[in-house]
Amino acid sequence: MDNLKELLIKEYGELLTNEILNGYVGKYTTIRCNVDKNEVINILKDLNIEYEEVNNNPHALVLKNSNSKDIEELDLYKEGKIYLQSLSSQLPPLYMRINDKDQVLDMCAAPGSKTTEMSYLYPSCLITAIEKNKIRSERLAYNLKKQNVNNVTVMNTDASSLSEYMSFDSILLDAPCSGSGTIGAYKEFNMDGQIDNISHIQETLLKKAISLLKKDKYMIYSTCSILKEENEEVLKKVLSDDVEIIPINIDGVELLPSTLDGVLTIKPNKYYEGFFISLLHKKA
Repeated sequence: MDNLKELLIKEYGELLTNEILNGYVGKYTTIRCNVDKNEVINILKDLNIEYEEVNNNPHALVLKNSNSKDIEELDLYKEGKIYLQSLSSQLPPLYMRINDKDQVLDMCAAPGSKTTEMSYLYPSCLITAIEKNKIRSERLAYNLKKQNVNNVTVMNTDASSLSEYMSFDSILLDAPCSGSGTIGAYKEFNMDGQIDNISHIQETLLKKAISLLKKDKYMIYSTCSILKEENEEVLKKVLSDDVEIIPINIDGVELLPSTLDGVLTIKPNKYYEGFFISLLHKKA
């Protein structure tokens, strides 16, 4: 059985691994605002919910004295004005280089956290959201409706089988992964023999994404894993003279060391989940 601690020690050493394991627990509840943040803040104040703003994300709030169950009971949540979403999960759409009227592809969209965020950030773009699992696809459609999203088309299909005649101005590939950045420190991490298979799926999806991306356009490749086999090693297989990494800079976030310059490997702590984010440019 693959043991998460052993895998992390192999990649990051014992001292840093212990810090990572401690970072899995005791997380704050975080939300994304789908309306003006001041409207949300005023309501939180009336409800005596303590909050903290986030310097690298103008749409996020950290809640200090409420859990997700508390938030789900609020009218704010039921009306789709806020969305429960980790700070790390909110980052990839912020780095998308999307212009007015762009055709955008979200390759692995369910349950729709980043899809709805992109819709809010870029309301004039046209988003195609892909999910191959029928039940998850239905959940995606439900979340889109709840948050009053009207610029997204859902396709219940395998993103790796999309037609070669399709093309997009911007692509988000938040790829399926082991979840090593988000698993609780005391939960069993049973990925025996599966990480090789997962990284192969990630490589297949990434190559498809690059083939569908228009020339001189940008895409995000991200995962909720902090294992290099699912992140840097997958990227190295697709980098070429025509595909390059565009460095991402971010303030206020603890990062883990990486074997590639310009990518973000976010270290788990009480604010952030472990996450990997990279911005790619297709030159030709």
